[in-house]
Amino acid sequence: PAPADRWRLLLGRRADRLPPSAAPLATALDELYGSGRGEGSRGDLTGPGTGGGRQAPYPGVREWSEELAALFGPGIREEVLATAAASGRGDVLAELDADSVRPSVDLLRTVLRHAGGLPEARLAALRPLVRRLVDALTRQLATRLRPALHGAALPRPGRRPGGGLDLPRTLRANLATARRAPDGTVRVIPEHPVFRTRGRRAADWRLILVTDVSGSMEASTVWAALTASVLAGVPTLSTHFLAFSTEVVDLTGHVDDPLSLLLEVSVGGGTHIAAGLRHARELVTVPSRTLVVVVSDFEEGYPLGGLLAEVRALVSAGCHVLGCASLDDTGRPRYSTGVAGRLVAAGMPVAALSPLELARWVGEKIT
Repeated sequence: PAPADRWRLLLGRRADRLPPSAAPLATALDELYGSGRGEGSRGDLTGPGTGGGRQAPYPGVREWSEELAALFGPGIREEVLATAAASGRGDVLAELDADSVRPSVDLLRTVLRHAGGLPEARLAALRPLVRRLVDALTRQLATRLRPALHGAALPRPGRRPGGGLDLPRTLRANLATARRAPDGTVRVIPEHPVFRTRGRRAADWRLILVTDVSGSMEASTVWAALTASVLAGVPTLSTHFLAFSTEVVDLTGHVDDPLSLLLEVSVGGGTHIAAGLRHARELVTVPSRTLVVVVSDFEEGYPLGGLLAEVRALVSAGCHVLGCASLDDTGRPRYSTGVAGRLVAAGMPVAALSPLELARWVGEKIT
């Protein structure tokens, strides 16, 4: 466009003087920056009221998406659409490219919130996007958490490289290649070297993640599900996932698949922490090797005596208990300090933890 037209596009003024070819660009920029209000919107900035009434209607999401791509390229288009979705624009989700979008927990929360009310036919169209977001976020989280869990496997003999050479077993495995040299010494040609590798052993620790899924805990719920799926891959750990609001749902069967787990979680309702801990106590078989982690804002909606009694029962049995007042990348606490103080007095430490800090706590306990 000519310099004057560029300024009109930039300022959102005098769109009537733009050439026809620039009109779609003005509309896309208005939608991107103006949202129909204030400077840069399509309203008449000099008039006292709403202005307008003569302009063409705003484009649909598909048209907007195409215009963004024409203006800024596909990469910026995906970023803009993802930002719009994360800020509540559920109508743009269908235009997001699952292979190009930048994964974020905020975007995942928006998609899950939107998907919860969709019929299966429309939900199927969103599944590739949800799968891509969950897989990418889980991989990113696993990369950060694994160093904190480095001691959760033991060396065992194996035939795949990755550890030190197991010389005695290598000699025994290659006796058929032994040859006597002219000087009388025996030489073994190690055609099949045996290395020491990190291997699995029977799970001898149990982690019970008791997760508050009441309406105020949406962000922590997503992080808890992703974290549980990463921890489920630790060889020495059996990971259980209990979701509670006023009822308790055992979702342990989905813990190996974070997408399935997140789609099964229903966020909303009140808070009954005691019920979640009561269910957790039923899963305890070896208290000294059981970790019970409660992720909640501790806004207990039922008499506090029941909650304190459940905590004391777990502690007196010898379980390792921990209260997570937050579970996200920032670790910003938002919880009832009064209830948390009572829980600490009953034997449950309470802290605002990120997934990495929680993994470190788990790693210190089981290694």
